[in-house]
Amino acid sequence: MSVNHGANLYELSAKYGFSKEDFMDFSSNINPFGSSKKAKQYVIDNIDMVSMYPDPEYVELKKSISIYCKCNSENIVLGSGATELISSFIGTVNPKKAVLVSPAYSEYEKELNKIGCEIKKYYSKKENHFEIDPKDLANTVKEGGYELLIICNPCNPTGFAFSKDQIREIVSTCGCYVMIDETYVEFVEDMDKITAMPLTESFDNLIVLRGVSKFFAAPGLRFGYGVTGNNGLLSQLNSIKNPWSLNSIGAYAGELLLSDKNYIQKSRSLISSERKRICKRLRAFSFIQVYEPAANFILLKICKDNLTSYDVFVHAIQRGLMIRDCSSFVGLEGEFIRFCLMNPEDNDRLLDCLEEILA
Repeated sequence: MSVNHGANLYELSAKYGFSKEDFMDFSSNINPFGSSKKAKQYVIDNIDMVSMYPDPEYVELKKSISIYCKCNSENIVLGSGATELISSFIGTVNPKKAVLVSPAYSEYEKELNKIGCEIKKYYSKKENHFEIDPKDLANTVKEGGYELLIICNPCNPTGFAFSKDQIREIVSTCGCYVMIDETYVEFVEDMDKITAMPLTESFDNLIVLRGVSKFFAAPGLRFGYGVTGNNGLLSQLNSIKNPWSLNSIGAYAGELLLSDKNYIQKSRSLISSERKRICKRLRAFSFIQVYEPAANFILLKICKDNLTSYDVFVHAIQRGLMIRDCSSFVGLEGEFIRFCLMNPEDNDRLLDCLEEILA
């Protein structure tokens, strides 16, 4: 049985006697508010749009993205989720050698392997609290003659985040294309200090990717977007993608998601307050180390003799709670678990569960 993200709920429910609906999933890092009620109601009220082709230029959607991200609408490329754009970008740049900041989302490595790219993994280290020196990273890339650098910012699973100024230092000195995956950036305390979106106006070796799966809790829409100031790269990406990357529902719902200010503010406020509250309680536990989280998930190192991350995973599963056993992440040697932030009452259930064996 896999304990990775996306663990088989059918297997788990059969083994532990729960229905799959009874599991509280702390492994998927999705906004606990669920998706925007405003956007969902719009889809319900306009379901007949499935009979229409979407605008192939997605003018209104790109306008919404440009307002939300404070970027030039002409610099936007759309995709069926950020994952499609990761694949398209890597295939277009076609690097022979690439650096992957690790541990990281497995899809980057899969796409690099597809094109036979030589991969160097630049590991963040637990002895440095998973913080990364931007100067050392940039020098490693430049001196090695690498053609692509991939960064998830904030990083999943460690929770570390580069500041915008650190990203600027990296992009301006590394000497190659840089892909920044900002899947989790909307969850950070001060997004303006982290996001690299403004840098796309100044650097033509940078692309920033986002989607609506995590913060907007809408993975089923398959709506992703990228922003780059490199016109040649934009032309290449647009030439290879499907003319209708998003369906009509995804496109119209996307406009509403990005403009629902009340939903955005409530989500950010909840995550901020819960992140502080939960970390404070966790730091009182005797047998864990808490790594400072920038996003909506927390990485913990288990420091109790003869207790493994799998043991903690099973302990939680037996109580209907699914966390992430991080043993599948290369670079997280030792015993690590990760869980995302949910509603306060659900977070308390998980904290009580962890306290039973880690306090």
